[in-house]
Amino acid sequence: MLEVDTTRRRIVDLTDPIRRFCFSLGDGLLNVFVPHATAGVAVIETGAGSDDDLVDTLERLLPRDERYRHSHGSRGHGADHVLPAIVSPSVTVPVSGGEPMLGTWQSVVLVDLNRDNPQRSVRLSFVQG
Repeated sequence: MLEVDTTRRRIVDLTDPIRRFCFSLGDGLLNVFVPHATAGVAVIETGAGSDDDLVDTLERLLPRDERYRHSHGSRGHGADHVLPAIVSPSVTVPVSGGEPMLGTWQSVVLVDLNRDNPQRSVRLSFVQG
């Protein structure tokens, strides 16, 4: 399990710890799962502005205001509970020879817009095959 602090970043690149996890596992499928009702994981390009573009897009789609029925927490916190319907809480990545089969510019990232809970767990599991 990975423990991630999202206090400073809303998009956290998980690719390096995922590579370390897969290193000696051979061929199979890696599942990356976030056991939280207000966060998700995605496969995107990072470092070229796409991570900021994703945050901006999600903030436009899920504005922080009082429209949500789920109303505890900080202003607009209901948006955080809608996020996993847009950014899935899990992704599956094929692994070959212990290497995740990501494209040249692809990274696996944690997406967390929730300011109320910056401490996140990410569960990694592997199925041989």
